[in-house]
Parts: sequence; C-alpha cells; structure tokens
Amino acid sequence: MIILKANKKNLKEVIKTAIRLIKKGEVIICPTDTVYGLICDATNEKAVEKLFKIKKRPKGKPVPIFVKDVKMAKKLALLNANQEKFLKLSWPGKVTAVLKRRDKIKLYGVNKKTIGLRTPQYKFINQLLMIINSPLTGTSANISNLPPSTKIKEVLKQFKNQKYQPDLVIDAGNLKKSRPSIVLDLTTSPTKILRK
Repeated sequence: MIILKANKKNLKEVIKTAIRLIKKGEVIICPTDTVYGLICDATNEKAVEKLFKIKKRPKGKPVPIFVKDVKMAKKLALLNANQEKFLKLSWPGKVTAVLKRRDKIKLYGVNKKTIGLRTPQYKFINQLLMIINSPLTGTSANISNLPPSTKIKEVLKQFKNQKYQPDLVIDAGNLKKSRPSIVLDLTTSPTKILRK
C-alpha cells in the first residue's frame, strides 16, 4: 500500500500516478466531495473483484459508479427527459441516482437491472474521470459495516492489517466534514430516497 501525500504543487504528478495505476487494474483510495473513496476502473472485472475483496463487500451488494457527466450516464443507463433534466440540475454534486441499466454494457460490481450513478464535485476525481474517460467505482473507502470517513488516519487504520489492501492511497489530509451522497431511486414514481 503506497501512500502519496497530495498538495497543490504535486497534484499533476499524483493524478498521473493514479491514472497509470487505475489503467493497470489497481485499486486506489482518493478524496472525493463526500468521504474518501475506493476507486478502480468499473469496466475491469479483475479490478472490481479486487475492490470487493479489499472492502469485504458481499458479492450481491452493488457499488455506485462515478461518471464524468450526463452524456456518459446515458451510455450506461436509460434516461427519460425528466430524469435527464434532474441530473443536469443535480450534478456535479452529492446525489447518486439509481436508474435503469442499459443491456450489454461492460460494467462490473453493479446490479443486472439498475445502476447507481453520480458525478462528484471534486477537482481531483473529476480530472481522473475526464482523462480516463471511463466509469469508475464510487464507493466509500471503508471495510463493509465500518463507518466511511473524511479523516485520513481513520481510513488508513481500517485497511492497515488487512489481507487485501488498496494499491495506492492519496492522502489529501482530512476532508471537510461530510456524509456519503444522498441516494435516490429514479426508477420509481414517486422517487424513493434510499439513503438520506
């Protein structure tokens, strides 16, 4: 587990390293606009399997996906005009939208019929999404059933003595206090709040 401290001076280099590792199928911990996240290429089956082992997440529990914009979301999910309008108003931001998944898309760790998508509002992760131009996993960096955190020491402590560990941790210090994103099921009418 490599730990890289990120600051304004070395941000470009840290982003380059993160991109190289994600493209190789590695799993990284990085800051987001909510809590620290576990990130990998959602189109890479081995990378997603590794993420599930690191997080100790049950196989049947899907992970949310980060997309760079509504245009990318439309390639993965079936959107009607109202849903598209809602996403354009809500993204980038702390709203994960559960939508009907398109058939035959190459994506792992997600449901067969639905998919949870979000465009975060955080420079680092947005740059990763723009450069990689591929959906990334957007799950919190914690062991399943343990709390997600904005504090880097708490995040590192959870993974320290584990058999499976992330390949890279991007330490941006403690993030602003925040909760994970709101999860809204847009496939139902009225819309259901799955997580406040």
